[in-house]
Formats: sequence, structure tokens, C-alpha cells
Amino acid sequence: MNIPAFRPSSFQLLLALLLIGGTSAPSTASAQGDTPASKNSAEGDDIGFSAASVEYDSNTEVVTAKGDVVVNRDGYTLRADTIIWNRKTGDVSAEGNIRSIGPDGDVAYGDKISVTDSLKDGVVDNLLVVLADESRLAAKKGARNDGVYSLDFAAYTACKVQRPDGCPKEPSWEVKAVKVVYDPAKKRVKYEGARIELFGLPILPLPLLSHPVDTKAGSGFLVPSIGFSRNNGLEFEQSYYWRISQNRDLTGAITAFSDAAPLGQVKLRSLEKKGAFEVSVYGTYSNRIDTSGAVIPTGNNVFRGYVEGSGRFQLDPNWSISASGRRASDRTFLRRYDISRDDRLRSTFAAERIDSDSYFSLAGWAVQTLRTGDNQGLSPIALPEIDYRRRINDSLFGGKINIQANSLAIGRTEGQDTQRAFGSVKWDLRKLTGLGQEIAFTALARGDVYHSDENASTATIIYRGQSGWQGRAIVAGATDIKWPFVGKAFGGTQIFTPRVQLVAAPSVKNLKIPNEDSRAVELEDSNLFALNRFPGYDRFEDDYRVTYGFDWALRKTNFTADINIGQSYRLSNRASIFPDGTGLSDKVSDIVGRSEFRFKDIVKLTHRFRLDKDNLAIRRNEVDATIGSRGTYVQAGYLKLNRNIGPTVEDLSDREEIRLAGRVRVARYWSVFGSTIIDLTDTTEDTTTLADGFDPIRHRLGVAYDDDCLSLSLTWRRDYQPTGDARRGNSFLFRLAFRNLGV
Repeated sequence: MNIPAFRPSSFQLLLALLLIGGTSAPSTASAQGDTPASKNSAEGDDIGFSAASVEYDSNTEVVTAKGDVVVNRDGYTLRADTIIWNRKTGDVSAEGNIRSIGPDGDVAYGDKISVTDSLKDGVVDNLLVVLADESRLAAKKGARNDGVYSLDFAAYTACKVQRPDGCPKEPSWEVKAVKVVYDPAKKRVKYEGARIELFGLPILPLPLLSHPVDTKAGSGFLVPSIGFSRNNGLEFEQSYYWRISQNRDLTGAITAFSDAAPLGQVKLRSLEKKGAFEVSVYGTYSNRIDTSGAVIPTGNNVFRGYVEGSGRFQLDPNWSISASGRRASDRTFLRRYDISRDDRLRSTFAAERIDSDSYFSLAGWAVQTLRTGDNQGLSPIALPEIDYRRRINDSLFGGKINIQANSLAIGRTEGQDTQRAFGSVKWDLRKLTGLGQEIAFTALARGDVYHSDENASTATIIYRGQSGWQGRAIVAGATDIKWPFVGKAFGGTQIFTPRVQLVAAPSVKNLKIPNEDSRAVELEDSNLFALNRFPGYDRFEDDYRVTYGFDWALRKTNFTADINIGQSYRLSNRASIFPDGTGLSDKVSDIVGRSEFRFKDIVKLTHRFRLDKDNLAIRRNEVDATIGSRGTYVQAGYLKLNRNIGPTVEDLSDREEIRLAGRVRVARYWSVFGSTIIDLTDTTEDTTTLADGFDPIRHRLGVAYDDDCLSLSLTWRRDYQPTGDARRGNSFLFRLAFRNLGV
């Protein structure tokens, strides 16, 4: 029932309708006035109205609506069992199952509500306001003035107050304050004299607290974090979040330490029309120790810092540009302040064009080493790296033709410089025979040109190549045959697929070419059937060989298994260019394989291995396992590389380590978690190591509480590997995060 706002003429029309129908009007009655006054009433003054019955007292000019009453005006809605409207004063009071809904979705509940006929202003007893994000404000008494709520002695929480079964529950945290002001237009709550109560206990006074109550973030102070570390002592971090605009924000933080100067941090993020970027900067003044342990002579007030940034922009459907940069003032800054444990920082840029049949890239990158004893002058800088690829259909024989052109220039301030360019054509064709075999044919032709100087500065001789200009031609062909067999087994379906590959590649001048990108080579299940088992482009496997193996898979309702195993045999007596210990240096290769098992979402086990061809000794043994559910699980990883490669070949040293992690849910919201990394390498595996066969790297143990609105954790960590001023020792971190309060 749409009724114009109470003016003399419109109210007379309502009164006439009431008199015609008697003292009580049934629900879903409607009236439309034809008088000039009715037509001229402002559209914003219209009131939507419905009720089971309406009574009017002509003496007191009071309208009483009963039975599921709904009143609407200017986006405000008032629902109640009974609504009494005093025409003389303009006051509206409601009783019974009261709900007052604002235009922004906030809902106010109360025992009794008194408002003006605008429905914006009024007073509520025993007020409960449910905001649009389902958080709650409650007070014994509150007022609403022009849509803004003012509550005295109020409480706020973002926690649910009902369990999934509908039973009530106490919120894990709430903010209590002397006064609370909530502005739906600004979507922000401000407090005076506030404190946070955790599980009913007051823990932290927050006299100037304010926060947003919207899915969009708002400016304000974030919840502080507290910790303790062996390097810096007691730590207290306070952050401020600034919502610059709808697409841009900035977070600034100051971390105070008991044993070190404060650390500042600024992080800027921006989402633009065609992309996004973010930049983070850290800075402090402190004593700096180099990785040899000697104090740098510049003194105790040395600026130390770190900057990182990344961004990507899609200029049109095909073209994009991206960049990332990382740079630290020294080699131990990131570890000391627990920002990162990376030992190399890589900075890159790229401009790319991609469509359905072609790819172009103009890129570059540089590396900063943070490794102890590394010479920064030997770290490479690539500028530029150009790559173009095009795929076309072969109309003569069928299949696909892939054309590639590539160039790369690598420079070092104190080491070898290398420039490379090549062009290649590769043809691929896949066919299915009548008996079900899958046959793949591959042919490759490539021409390379290299130039290098200062080659003697590269320590590993097989990586140097010859100085000056060098050329190389590569021709290779391969035939790969698979024959799958499918049948029933173990209550499921099994697939057994024997596989054979023949490769022919005449001899090429490998060792005359510098090796920049093909160093970390080893026979694995992932490259067993590759045309070239070297990574990168600088080395190419030139030989005649046959590779054989099989894949076996089992598929059941709740269980899957995948196993593959294989080996290769060289058909010529040509000397191998693979280093000893990689599994590929002899005529007969080592045996490699992988096994993967899954049971529902509870168990996942992956095992990779390489067995010595002569005595079946395990040269690579790698296990990764995850067992458990999302709340309670154990993760384990073990790696042992026993390749017996000499210390003169970098990138291929042996090692052994174990990694363990787990989480156990001990109650509905409580859990205990931990992890450890232990270096099991000894001098028999790596003659350059200082480890004794059981050398812990890092332990972590903690307890956490997580529910719908609170995240609480206390973590202990011990680091065992000192580097400069990043000392070994214990660290403690206490984290407390409240939904809607800075998180």
C-alpha cells in the first residue's frame, strides 16, 4: 500500500478510506489519490505501507497498524507486529519482532523502537544491529540520527553467535566501548574508550579504535604483532593501512626491537586498468657483519635495506609487459630480519606477444647472490634475451612445424661474457595405427652461432667453451612408439603401456660451445624420453640411442596408482659428454622411475628413484608423502643424491636431507603444528661440506586457534645455520588476527 507522506490533503484521503471501510481496514488495501495535492507530493516523500489491519483514532489522530506491519520510506524499512503513528507529532513507535533495515543492508533489532516519520531518526531499547557483513553491534540503548547509529556502553563482534546446529555460542572475541558510532554511509565504526576481550577476558585497550565494516578495505591501524628473535630481541610491529583509492593502497609498518634499531617498511599496491603492480621497501640503520664474520669498517650506523617489486600489464589481447625486481643492501639483511631465506635474488623484465600460433619475447634478467663466499662479479646479467616461435600446419605430410629463432647476451662484471643466436625448425607428427599403437615422429634442424671471451674465469673447465666465434649445426630425428593395453585388475581398471623410442643425432661440437644454461643435468623420469636430455640450449645430446620402458596405471573408485620405469642404450661407441654420475655417461644408462599413489584425499605418496645399472645401488632416492585430512596431517620428504660426482663440477653436488611437517587438531578450533629440516649430508657424499651427517637446519613448533572470526598462534622456531649477523638461536612469534580488525 503506497501512501503519500502525511499532509492534510493526503491524510484526509486515507481517513476517508478508513471511514468507508469502518474502524478497521483489511490488509493489502490500496489507495491512489486524484486530488492536486496528491499528484504534487514529492516522490521522495512516498511511504510504502502494508499491514493486516489499520485503526485510526480521529480524536488523537493516531494510526495503529497491526499484524506483520511493513513501512518503507527513502530506502529505510521498518517491520514489526505493531506500529503506532502519531499524526500530530510525527513520531512512530514499534513493538514486537522489530526489524529496522537501512538502505545499506544493516538491520537493527530491538525490544522497542521510536523513530520519526522519516524512519531515519529515533531511539531503540536493547538494540542489536546486524551489519551488511554479518558482524554485530549491541547496546542496551541506542539512537539513530540521520541514519547514523550512536550506542552507549556497546559491544561489537564479527563472530557468529550460532553454531551450525542453530544453538547459541559465545563469540571468541568482542570489542566493548563506552561509546560506539556507526555510519552506514561511510561503512565505518568508531569507538571511544574501547578494549578487546578475548574469550571473555580483557586483553588490550584501544582508545582510538576504528575499522571498516564492508567487504572493501578501509584505512586504519592494523592489529600489531609481537615476537622475539635471537638476532633482534623483543619485536613489536605496528602497521597502518591507507586505502588511497578504490584501486590503490599503501601499508606502512614500524617494527621496534629491544636489541636493534627500528625497521621501517612500506608496501604500495595498485590495480590499474590494464594490469597491476606492487612495490615493497624495507630500511633501517644498524651494525652490519659480512659473511666472513668481520664487522664492516663503516661502523654501527650503516643503512641497510631491501626493495622488491613486480608488475604485469596486458596492453591488448596479445601484448603484455611484466617486470620484477629484488635487491638487498647486503647478504644477511633478509635473514636477520626474517624477510626471506633466498640465497639469490633475481630481477627480470619481459615484453611478450602471444597468439594461437606464435610467440615473441624480449626479456632480460640479473642475479644478486647472497651466498657465502660467492663473487658477485661472476653472477650473470642477461640483456637482451629474444625468443620467437611460430607453429604452422604441414600440408605435405601432416603434423606441425615449429620454427624458432633465439638470441641471448650474457655479461659479467668480472667473468665470462657469452653471446648466442640460433634458428631451428622442428617437425612433429602423431599417428594411431589400427592395432592401437601411438607413433610419434620428430625431426629437428638447428644452426647456432656463439661468441665468448674471458673464458678462463669460469672455474669448471667443461663449462668454458672456446673463446671467440664458434658455430654449430644440429640435426636429430626420433620415433616414439606407445602401445597401451587396458583391462580389469584388483577391482578396477589397469592400463599397461610399453614404450620404445629411437633417436639419431650426428656428432656436434659441444665442448667448443660455452655452457651457460645446461649445467644441472641428470637422468630423471621427466627427461628419460626427451629428444635432448640436457636442460637449456647450450648442450645437445648427439648420439644414436634406444630408450625403453613402460607406464602402468590402476584406476579405482578411491585409489589410483601410476608407475613408470625406463632405461636407455647408446648404439655408438662415441665418448659421452655427460659428466660421470649423471646416469648417462656410459653406453647403458641407469634405471629411472617414478611411483605415485593416491587414496581419496587422505594419502598421496610420490617416489622418484635412479638405480645404478651395474649394481642397482640407489643413486637418487626421493620421497614426498602427505597423509591425513585438512585439519590433521603429516608431510614428509626425503632426498638422497648419491651420484659420486667430483667436487670440480658445480651444480651437481650430492646431498641428503629430510623434511617433516605436520598439524594435529586437538579440539574443534585448536591445533598443534610443527616442521623440521635436517641436513644428513656428510663428507662421504660431499667433500666440500662441513656437515657431520646430522645437521639440523630449522625447527618450528607452535599452537594455533582458528575459528570464523579469530586466528591466534604462538610459534617457536630455532635456526641452526648462522650467516653473518643472522645468528643461530630461538625465535618466538605471537600472532593475533581479528576478522574486520586489521585483517
